[in-house]
Amino acid sequence: MFEQFYGLSVLLSVLPSGGSEITEIIINLLIQLAVILFAAKIAGELALRYLKLPPVLAELGVGVLIGPFALGAINIPGFGPLFPIPLVDGVAATIPVSNELFSLAQIGSIFLLFAIGLETNLRKFLRYAGPATAVALGGVIVPFALGAGATVIFGFDDGEGFTSSKALFMGAIMTATSVGITARVLADLNRLDSPEGVTVLAAAVVDDVVGILVLTVVVGISTVGTFSLGSVGWVAFKAIAFWLGLTAVGILVAPYLEKVVDRFRAPGAGLVLMSALALLAAGMAEIFGLAFIIGAFSIGLALSITNLGHRVEEQLVPVNEILVPVFFVVMGMLVDVGSMANGLVFGLIISGLAVLSKVLGSGVPALFTGFNMRGSARVGVGMMPRGEVALIIAGIGLSQGIIGQSLFGVSIMMTVITTLAAPIILIPLFKVESSGLRRPETDDTEAQSSGPGSFIAEDTANDY
Repeated sequence: MFEQFYGLSVLLSVLPSGGSEITEIIINLLIQLAVILFAAKIAGELALRYLKLPPVLAELGVGVLIGPFALGAINIPGFGPLFPIPLVDGVAATIPVSNELFSLAQIGSIFLLFAIGLETNLRKFLRYAGPATAVALGGVIVPFALGAGATVIFGFDDGEGFTSSKALFMGAIMTATSVGITARVLADLNRLDSPEGVTVLAAAVVDDVVGILVLTVVVGISTVGTFSLGSVGWVAFKAIAFWLGLTAVGILVAPYLEKVVDRFRAPGAGLVLMSALALLAAGMAEIFGLAFIIGAFSIGLALSITNLGHRVEEQLVPVNEILVPVFFVVMGMLVDVGSMANGLVFGLIISGLAVLSKVLGSGVPALFTGFNMRGSARVGVGMMPRGEVALIIAGIGLSQGIIGQSLFGVSIMMTVITTLAAPIILIPLFKVESSGLRRPETDDTEAQSSGPGSFIAEDTANDY
């Protein structure tokens, strides 16, 4: 009986071609994942036990340590480097990890945002949509202006001033926000459902839409010297219409989905089917010009009003314990500390401006929409991390020749500093047990709202 079963390597070796190559890819991926999971959990335990820090910081840090620019580049006899940098036409790829590993990390981010959506209070999310829009717009306009301005002032604009493609592109990179990192910190602190947490999540969605429009304009100007207002308008329409449509349809059909899923008798049907729906929405979001995590978040948000959503949320916990650390470790692996040396001074200045621009650009509008100083600081810092979003934008600029290695290194430095600094600053801000609202919420006041910027207390304990 057992003679009928073969190892994967034996099966692939009989294929006409490519069998051995596929086998090697799979073996490398399995070993890499094993190392990542071991490293993530050990580092997370040490950080939590001895440093009293959330595991996400340890996962990012250990990613830098074992990544392709550090220990992962060491040649292991009989195996080679554990995390070699892929080559494209003989040149090091912009993303310094394999496509397979990077793709798996992105799946981890999709499941993270799907779970975040399930945990989010939909009523509160809609209630803070107005302030979130103001926060997002400020978090795009101010960073873009400071990024482009600094590039001109420090002479990286090739003498072309604010019309320089390099200046515009640096501005575009500065607008990015990576909500995954902040969301993980808020989840670890049990503050996802706080007014600041919900505002940051909603603002990150709007930031993503506006940021894509900015990037579209900049790339258009950089590649052809001009851009079509009609094409930008079409991109804007597709992105906004898809997001609003997906969320609205999801909310409307969620009760009916629950009835259909409840008819299944197979174990785990709800988890599998709703996860499949989140993955489908993520893929469709990319097609329509949005980040895939927005699609997954929208589906989770729609399902959050159902009992099915709460069951899936609980069942997702062990899944995310495996997938989400892979995402954060791989994000750390993208960091090339050496590439930062070429533009060290400018990189530190840009990084400082990146921190300041989000804290002020997002924090000041929050101050005028119902938050107090502490709450505004929490919102501003929560919008600070650039993460993988800025890395992807920088990769686009490098691959199309818009920016060179020097500005690419500056972008990496800015991304690393904002990504690592945000959790460090955010944790003490939230550990102080005081409301971030000028009019603190109470549990016995009827939920009301006199406007998008009006924060009137509501009972959120029994919304659904």
